[in-house]
Amino acid sequence: MGVTAEEVRNAIRRPRPLAAWRRRVFNWMGWGFSGLTFVLLGGAMVWILEMVFARGASALNWKVLTTITMGTGGGLLNAIEGTTVLALGGILLSVPPGLAAGIYLAEFPRGFLAPVIRFLTDVLVGVPSIVVGYFAYVTMVVDLGWEFSVTAGAIALAIISVPYIVRTSEVAIRAVPNTLREAGHALGATPGTVIMRICVPMALPSILTGVLLALAISVGETAPLIYTAGWSSYMWNGQMTHAPIGYLTYVIWSFITEPFESAHALAYAAAFFVTFFVLIISVTSRAVLYRRAGWSQGH
Repeated sequence: MGVTAEEVRNAIRRPRPLAAWRRRVFNWMGWGFSGLTFVLLGGAMVWILEMVFARGASALNWKVLTTITMGTGGGLLNAIEGTTVLALGGILLSVPPGLAAGIYLAEFPRGFLAPVIRFLTDVLVGVPSIVVGYFAYVTMVVDLGWEFSVTAGAIALAIISVPYIVRTSEVAIRAVPNTLREAGHALGATPGTVIMRICVPMALPSILTGVLLALAISVGETAPLIYTAGWSSYMWNGQMTHAPIGYLTYVIWSFITEPFESAHALAYAAAFFVTFFVLIISVTSRAVLYRRAGWSQGH
């Protein structure tokens, strides 16, 4: 009686006892290592958040929110305003070129500029932010004569934000089904109309997530702003150049080393605000993605 083809296939698929035992051991080791890593990272995050929020909340009061910084005391109104102005300015400057580059990479992946853009994006992601600040200081603060200013700080943040927006925009637009593009072309729409009226609106939630990620990074930056925005204990006077501006991360970096309790309280409060802003932005980006995923499944 011969062996059937089905029995041969079953014999091939049937794992050897030793191989199955090894696979189970490595499987347990992998899950154990993953669980240990999750516990360590989660514990570190909870520890950091607990310390920042506990000390920051104890330093919060109405004076911190309504008064400007005075020496090593006072409030953080000028720093909160400066952080908002610089972060939003950097995003406004980085979204147009970042989105345009992402569209080009997604729709024309074999274009002659595509390899150059990808290479420059990869390099820019790896450049330390302090190097970006040094570059901005030499070119804008010194050579152009803008001195410490909002414009120099916003441009430095935009340089840091652009590669994140480029990559997220490329991935988001490339994920749009080709059937939608084909339908648009079948109706007589031009390539530009298909991109701007079909692809970009469909990919907008994911693009917005990348923008929010870049915004969170901008809120937490310190090194490039020290070289470009300087520091001011006063409210922003509206000038784009020749006028420094305050920001929260400077308070954390500078005041925590001062030998005064009032300075430490301001540093804790500033850390609270920065962490809170970043946390809100991150949760918002996740909510946008979750809503987008739910909408896609529903349709």
